Amino acid sequence: MAHKSIGDYGVIGDLHTVALVGKDGSIDWCCFPHFDSPSLFGALLDDQYGGRFRIAPLDDGKRQQLYLPETNVLLTRFLHQDGVAELTDFMPVESDEPGIRPKRHQIIRMLSVVRGRIRFRLECRPAFNFGRETHQVTQHPQGAVFRSPSMTVGLVSPVALTTFEGGAEAEFTLEAGQQVSFLLEHLEAGEDGPLLTPPQTGEAALRHTIRFWRDWLAQCRYVGRWREMVQRSALTLKLLTYAPTGAIVAAPTTSLPEAIGGARNWDYRYTWIRDAAFTLYALLRLGFSKEAGRFMHWLEARCHDLNPDGSLQALYGIDGRRIETEEILPGWDGYRGSKPVRIGNGAANQRQLDMYGALMDAAYLYNKHGSPISYGSWVALSRLLEYVCDNWDQPDEGIWEVRGGARQFIYSKVMCWVALDRGIRLADKRGFPADRAKWLDVRDRIYRDVMHQGWNRELGAFVQEYGGTALDASALVMPLVFFLSPTDPRMETTLEQIRSQLVSDALVFRYLPEEAAPDGLSGEEGTFTLCSFWMVEALTRAGRLEEARLMFEKILSYANHLGLYAEELSSTGEHLGNFPQAFAHIGLISAAYNLDRALGSHRR
Repeated sequence: MAHKSIGDYGVIGDLHTVALVGKDGSIDWCCFPHFDSPSLFGALLDDQYGGRFRIAPLDDGKRQQLYLPETNVLLTRFLHQDGVAELTDFMPVESDEPGIRPKRHQIIRMLSVVRGRIRFRLECRPAFNFGRETHQVTQHPQGAVFRSPSMTVGLVSPVALTTFEGGAEAEFTLEAGQQVSFLLEHLEAGEDGPLLTPPQTGEAALRHTIRFWRDWLAQCRYVGRWREMVQRSALTLKLLTYAPTGAIVAAPTTSLPEAIGGARNWDYRYTWIRDAAFTLYALLRLGFSKEAGRFMHWLEARCHDLNPDGSLQALYGIDGRRIETEEILPGWDGYRGSKPVRIGNGAANQRQLDMYGALMDAAYLYNKHGSPISYGSWVALSRLLEYVCDNWDQPDEGIWEVRGGARQFIYSKVMCWVALDRGIRLADKRGFPADRAKWLDVRDRIYRDVMHQGWNRELGAFVQEYGGTALDASALVMPLVFFLSPTDPRMETTLEQIRSQLVSDALVFRYLPEEAAPDGLSGEEGTFTLCSFWMVEALTRAGRLEEARLMFEKILSYANHLGLYAEELSSTGEHLGNFPQAFAHIGLISAAYNLDRALGSHRR
């Protein structure tokens, strides 16, 4: 079966994991039961070995997808020559309270015919542990059970199934007014339970799930322009949240390529420290203080688990565990031949100095807009600030996690300045004990160093690294973190240089690989979605509201049919990289909030 476009998927989830559902009714990606568990369905990355769960008419027709309003319940419509059918996909959410373990994980698929008479085909072919484990299939009157050494999954089916090696299938006909529900349930290895006896009907589970999502979204305080896109981004961020700890994954997928056929394929099913400030800012601005608090508690826990040299890992598992390895799945083709397919992420052990600025900014924002941080947390944060003081002038792999060797990246220096600036502000705000004289001295040295070595006089712009000539879109963050005034002449010319060299239509490349510091990888990549939203926000803060608004509207037009974004976009609008990406939706929320506020005040 041919690969669908990365953007041709919707996503459903239960705050423990998600499933990607294609327009053709096929679940082609799902790690069960958690975001960073091995995949159960992985046809997105390998049609032969990955496994899928598809329900669709026998013959092709037109397909549409939409979410039920204000929910993460996905509706796929089949406009067929013999009639119209609807497939409602969702995962019941038992609770979003931390520490509560769900009794079971389910994917529920409710199929109905609205008009006419349509013949369907069902194929359920799981592939346990990235297809590396064999499993047995047993047929039952209520459905089928798939049992591997690590996991057991049951498929409850109201239609008779036929089993084949590794899977189950069926063909059946429904007429107008008829509806059937299929439930895929999970048990851990060694657990017993009524696997083929669901606790509630599909209709009851649907009502409960709709109510959960609408009750949650009702907390959103945003009432400005682009409200539906902001709410969809908020719902997406909630989907990417691991309820037991409050951690938010960067994306629920691995190894979706930044260029088709290329090797820039990474595992994003983890939580990055760097995302902290952006995530906290977005959640707090929308009114989701509870979610912000849970993520902040997760971050605080990491601050008590430092490396021997006093540093943090760049990323962690959703449960807070350290990521130690990165491996390659042998034999997997990858998305449209994009190899390798990676599990784990070697960037966890890189030095990424910018993340300390993100963490301190998150702590500062949460203390200001959420709840006061504790003295114990302040002691842990102070240790990190001492690490920044001792290491800010060292080379690192930076925000883009290059694999071509550490460099003196300017963005990392700016964020080290942010770390100390927010630490000083927080100490003054709360009266915490601090080595203010030292922190002030280092903060000011960093500032002067960036202004002297990060500025390229000939180019008239801040560049990617000391002594370099390549532009980097991360410079757009300088006014966003209050390092520079948005109308500072140096910022204005940097903005113009980025617009002239890194922008295609409204889309922004993070840098040009052929001009930038070697990142250790060959091939090209798409525009970086987050950077496009950074550009909107930089223009907004510079008072260039008409440009910012038009650019924002254009970027919104690149969303997929459901309002979702991948990590990158090609120059033709094709979604690239892991999908959906939290960073992209965080950037959308921040840009919308600040642009709407600026337009409102400008009108008055």
